[in-house]
Amino acid sequence: MFNGIPRLLNESILEQVVASGELKVLTRNSPTTYYEGADGPAGLEYDLAKMFADQLGVKLTLIVPDTFSDLLNEIKNGHAHIAAAGLSITDSRKEVLKFGPSYQEVTEQLVYNINHDRPKNLGDTKNGLLEVVAESSHHDTLIDEQSRYPDLTWKSNNHLESEELLQLVSEEIIDYTIADSNELALNQRFLINLRAAFDIGSVKQLAWAFPKNDDHSLHAAAVKFFEFIKQNGELTRLIERAYGHTGNFDYVGTLYFRRHIESRLPQYQKMFEQAAEINDLDWQLLAAIGYQESHWDPKAISPTGVRGIMMLTQATAAQMGIKNRLKPKSSIDGGARYFAARLASIQDDIEEPDKTWMALAAYNVGAGHLEDARIITEQMGNDPNKWIDVKQALPLLAKRKWYKKTKHGYARGWEPVRYVENIRSYYDILRWVNGKNDVTEPQALSILPQVP
Repeated sequence: MFNGIPRLLNESILEQVVASGELKVLTRNSPTTYYEGADGPAGLEYDLAKMFADQLGVKLTLIVPDTFSDLLNEIKNGHAHIAAAGLSITDSRKEVLKFGPSYQEVTEQLVYNINHDRPKNLGDTKNGLLEVVAESSHHDTLIDEQSRYPDLTWKSNNHLESEELLQLVSEEIIDYTIADSNELALNQRFLINLRAAFDIGSVKQLAWAFPKNDDHSLHAAAVKFFEFIKQNGELTRLIERAYGHTGNFDYVGTLYFRRHIESRLPQYQKMFEQAAEINDLDWQLLAAIGYQESHWDPKAISPTGVRGIMMLTQATAAQMGIKNRLKPKSSIDGGARYFAARLASIQDDIEEPDKTWMALAAYNVGAGHLEDARIITEQMGNDPNKWIDVKQALPLLAKRKWYKKTKHGYARGWEPVRYVENIRSYYDILRWVNGKNDVTEPQALSILPQVP
């Protein structure tokens, strides 16, 4: 249990937060909320809470309870200022909690393993094991649905998070679970044998939760905060940063990628690591670029003459001092130095990760076309330093109305957008695999031909 938050006479909660210099926020460990990434704390809820704390001029203290039930009890009892944990607004929760403005919409989905038949409704789950997080909105949904499906049964798990239940479905330890659409979108790239059978109920609103009391000062500050980041586009950009690259899940392509991680990557991993260390890069990002370029095939060649693992042009290879593009180490070294140069050329006031995504776009389409797209972005009233805005402008470089006004002219601007989004997905999968140190192959792999 956490220490309660003392309240001085006539001091509002907002005044107390500012005076103490600390904002206490309850959250969960998950890809959709808060986790420790390669570069430190990450996750949408962390980003939002950190931004709010910075606006208040105080330190952010994150508290991660052992269970979801503990989290709800702690915020209900006032042992933290806010619960920022991907919480759905429900009627039952509104009786005991106060919610801030909605910042994201999700849909609850029944998740199953593609090695088994897809259930058509909740009634079809009666012969399998359906498990959900205890005291979650998913548990409440099943209670509501029981009148329609009298034989509906499930187990409420008080020890595991939704992500862990998805893992159990993937490993065929349980048959079904319910997950929010954003959770499935992030995890499906790693647990590639999972599918949404169908949506359940109406769209749900996610929001921060506050203790229900007569003091509305901190809640009011949060309302103004969300109004501000909605108006200036920062909320949209944060959501894009978290989910923008998950929209086009390619099952077969991801299967092959997972196989190539085992069959091809081991012979080149040291080369990626060494080249990345020399150029101050993340080797997994460099490997993701290599996979997007050639599928880690050192003999790859395109109709336009680019060759090797990093698919260097003859001019780029000469610029990087590479004599033989087909030698894996030479190609990887050249690609690392070329990408590092592109990254260094991106202006310093562009923050990460936007700087990396723009450097990748420049690696693919050229720095001149990227700059043209940034100029168009600004002309459209958007932020040229944000990837979410620039990626909307890049495809316009293929339209005469726009490219005739640019310095560098026509470009197939949709290609760098797809290029960057693919690399983001490959990068996430590589980090997940290396974090887990275990690649669980679904049985459905057997339906595909073997690949070297």
